[in-house]
Amino acid sequence: MTNIEINTTHVKVPNNDLQIDAYLAQPALPGTFGAVIVFQEIFGVNSNIRDITELIAKQGYVALAPAMYQRIAPGFEFGFSPEDIGYSPEAYRLGLEYYQQVKYQEILSDIQAAIAYLKTLPNVKADCIGAIGFCFGGHVAYMAATLSDIKATASFYGAGITTSSYGEETPTINRTSKIKGTIYAFFGTRDSFISQEENEEIEAELKKHKINHRVFRYDAGHGFFAGFFKDQYPFLEQHPSYNPEAAVDAWEHVLELFQNNL
Repeated sequence: MTNIEINTTHVKVPNNDLQIDAYLAQPALPGTFGAVIVFQEIFGVNSNIRDITELIAKQGYVALAPAMYQRIAPGFEFGFSPEDIGYSPEAYRLGLEYYQQVKYQEILSDIQAAIAYLKTLPNVKADCIGAIGFCFGGHVAYMAATLSDIKATASFYGAGITTSSYGEETPTINRTSKIKGTIYAFFGTRDSFISQEENEEIEAELKKHKINHRVFRYDAGHGFFAGFFKDQYPFLEQHPSYNPEAAVDAWEHVLELFQNNL
């Protein structure tokens, strides 16, 4: 596994009058690289998302995590709490409150702004941009996959793909035919938020439209990737969502996806 030196910084991604806070991690090397947009869970661009962004950069990609709640709650983030063995009830309450306020067209606009920003960076290969997201971000990543600039997408347990589209009448799954790149989707068979029928519907739609894809299912619950960085957060050994076997296997497939397409 590549583990190169990286640089990190907080940046602003312009989107008309909006300035989107984002976390940027990139190789501290000369040259040009593929890029990956990292989409948050409902808890904001927190320490977990920043760690994932850095880990992707260490594999040789420019990685950008934009704040998807910028319009609703600028600066919002909730981190892991040792006392609560994960996220606190207040984190869930606020995260869900903001999640319910996002709008499809605004999210899509922010995705396009992130793509445009990456293309301005001299070390980014403009035709090699991918996406990864978790839960809320898994749904957002699926949305991103419908844009022609996105060549590879990793969607982890994206909630609501088959039933909603953030205020639009048409659920996001109905836009599957627009996906031009490769998409990998990851689900837990014991996910209380996403039924087996839902992830089977997603797979059927990907097959129907002959999208280049793979679907991975694990004997795990929702959020099984949470805690992948337990070296930084030892208490996450007890996190009820974390499944180490599923997380490690899924990560290897993510690397395969990006290596083959970016």
